[in-house]
Amino acid sequence: MANMTLVKTPMPEQDPKVRARNFQEVTLGYTAEMAMEEAKRCLGCKNPKCVEGCPVNVRIPEFIKHVQEGDFKAAYEVITSTNALPALSGRVCPQETQCECKCVRGIKGEPVAIGRLERFVADWYRENINAMPEKVPSNGIQVAVVGSGPAGLTCASDLAKRGYEVSIFEALHTAGGVLVYGIPEFRLPKAIVANEVTKLEAQGVKVMTNMVIGRVLTIDELFDMGFKAVFVGSGAGLPMFMNIPGESLKGVMSANEYLTRTNLMKAYNPDADTPVIHSKAVAVVGGGNVAMDAARCAMRLGAENVYVVYRRGEAEMPARLEEQHHAKEEGIEFKTLCNPVEILGDETGRVCGIKCIRMELGEPDASGRRRPIEVPGSEFVLDVDTVIMSLGTSPNPLIRSTTPGLDTNRKGCLIVDENEMTTREGVFAGGDAVTGAATVILAMGAGKKAAESMDKYLRAKHGK
Repeated sequence: MANMTLVKTPMPEQDPKVRARNFQEVTLGYTAEMAMEEAKRCLGCKNPKCVEGCPVNVRIPEFIKHVQEGDFKAAYEVITSTNALPALSGRVCPQETQCECKCVRGIKGEPVAIGRLERFVADWYRENINAMPEKVPSNGIQVAVVGSGPAGLTCASDLAKRGYEVSIFEALHTAGGVLVYGIPEFRLPKAIVANEVTKLEAQGVKVMTNMVIGRVLTIDELFDMGFKAVFVGSGAGLPMFMNIPGESLKGVMSANEYLTRTNLMKAYNPDADTPVIHSKAVAVVGGGNVAMDAARCAMRLGAENVYVVYRRGEAEMPARLEEQHHAKEEGIEFKTLCNPVEILGDETGRVCGIKCIRMELGEPDASGRRRPIEVPGSEFVLDVDTVIMSLGTSPNPLIRSTTPGLDTNRKGCLIVDENEMTTREGVFAGGDAVTGAATVILAMGAGKKAAESMDKYLRAKHGK
């Protein structure tokens, strides 16, 4: 019998006061009973718009039907027929602007909790079965994947399923890309990422870490080694700054550095070797998901006051509403319609404050959002000892500067055609290296599309 409740089945969570001081996962996941009850809210539309909203085209009503029936294994098989990383996308995908915003249940209430159900199914499978995939017989063609983030992992998995001999080259010492260095443990436990990498290796994928392509090896050298095609999914890890006075002071850093030290290098662990600033008061400049992650990490690392400083209003803030909600619950203060103009330092060269000016919104700019305009004479100072810049990122120029014939746009992003091939034959690309900083699920979609295009290209070229 259908569940016509207008609201989603609530997701169990840690108490905000408790979780604000630990790195354990905030949301605890559905029980089987909760998942089945929520699944009954799905109407099983004959023309499901939710599937159109999914970048990897998960057959959503079909997997939810299996959840309704309690057949979670079948639900997992449906999801993974198109989505290689459901435990990840179920946690960090912005479903509210993709599949769920297309759900007809959202017209007169809340949409079906598609993301929560996807996460439940993936977690259930990992905890109860966790069977490793079988290796497909090799077709003898070697393919290189640069980067082990969501685009690279998805591309590698889909190519391995087609019989290619895939090697992943990861610059850092741990595979996972932004999934391990950027997204905190309390949003995405790293054991889940590691499990997905283990599944890839079971498919025959070779994962090589500490391999900085463009430094250790070039793209040309990969071809010389026998690789017939290369996928570049190296992300966008080069941070941007404001170029305001005081940015060179001690205590100013990019969100990338702060999160990498905290997440990948586990600076929150007292036994970790990597240092990180344990601040009393922190200003995080920016309004995206990365800013929320940095602010929430700062709180967990012991800061008494954490401010998110954003030049537009909350309505224009690009961070997911769930992340904003969780940050506020944890005691983080939002300073919207404010923009830094100077970072202040003490006699030792350390940050002692950040001077901001109040803003108001004018006419929409090229992005469609109302342009922030300074309010003269409205400057004020926040007393902080740390400033974290979360203003966006761009692709590292290393690969493009060492690969002849690889064209980029003015922002340094690789230019690709409709088949995800770059201007260099045999070199494909996707994810943030092409789009600039975007979402995990969009990167996965690009990796999936690239794998399909690479398969067609290699079959045509090598007749296999």
